[in-house]
Amino acid sequence: MNAIAAPTSPFPTEASPREAQEAIREEFAFFGDWSERYQYLIDLGRKLPDLPAEWKSEEHRLHGCQSMVWIVADGDRDRLDFHAISDSAIVSGLIYLALRVYSGRSAQEIVDTDADYIAEIGLAKHLSPTRSNGLAALLAFIRERARQAL
Repeated sequence: MNAIAAPTSPFPTEASPREAQEAIREEFAFFGDWSERYQYLIDLGRKLPDLPAEWKSEEHRLHGCQSMVWIVADGDRDRLDFHAISDSAIVSGLIYLALRVYSGRSAQEIVDTDADYIAEIGLAKHLSPTRSNGLAALLAFIRERARQAL
């Protein structure tokens, strides 16, 4: 665990990664077009707790993103918590979705769960290449931390 106290996490919000992905699919199905979905992503990103200033350092920076993204993992094989934020509103929304699925779960649950929601809600088709690369880097970080914890 890091010496700095972790911000209070809103995750997990559902009992399992599968339930989280189903809830995400249902929420995004409610919106008629992508401008509404982008606004929803921005609103979700605003729900992320800010990180302590000490965590917004090069040590915790996620590379592979055009935006600045900082991520910190703590926990063990039984429960891994992820704390992350970006300087980009939409990217923070993407982080919120990923943490909703993966944060607060066991390492095995994380490794066993594909991010199906990305294609199912149309994100794969509607993100710029740089945002897609950043999302892939975020998911790779989460899965790698889970593998290390096993």
